[in-house]
Amino acid sequence: MLIDYLHSLPKYPRISLLEERRLIAKAKKGSKKEIEELILRHTKFVIFRIYKKTFPLYVERFGEEILSDATFILYEKIKTYNLRYRDKEGNFKPVRFASYIWKRIDGFILDSLKAELKRESQQSRPDWGRFDSEIDEFIYSQVD
Repeated sequence: MLIDYLHSLPKYPRISLLEERRLIAKAKKGSKKEIEELILRHTKFVIFRIYKKTFPLYVERFGEEILSDATFILYEKIKTYNLRYRDKEGNFKPVRFASYIWKRIDGFILDSLKAELKRESQQSRPDWGRFDSEIDEFIYSQVD
């Protein structure tokens, strides 16, 4: 389960915003070591968000798949992180990577759950349309 996976992750000390931005800059340049470290540093955050946004039953059923798919979002967000971000007034405004990804991760979690639950409901719902002709034949055979 996710808890077991959480305990198996390496423990990283908290780093400053400046150190985190240096790590992101190296990762954006293609350093595999820094990319891996960023992913591992933020996997706990993703697991936290899964538990925060999801009912326990759904965490148990879908949590590992959501985490696996969310890892690709982390890779994508490393590439799109703006090291020169400025607010509306033009002031330089660096943000932590977790702050940058949390809305996308939360949205992904909810979208994944909706898709999985929809898929399950369609699989468990009988297709009564295919029985219509058989039911009609049965009813009409009883009337004659």
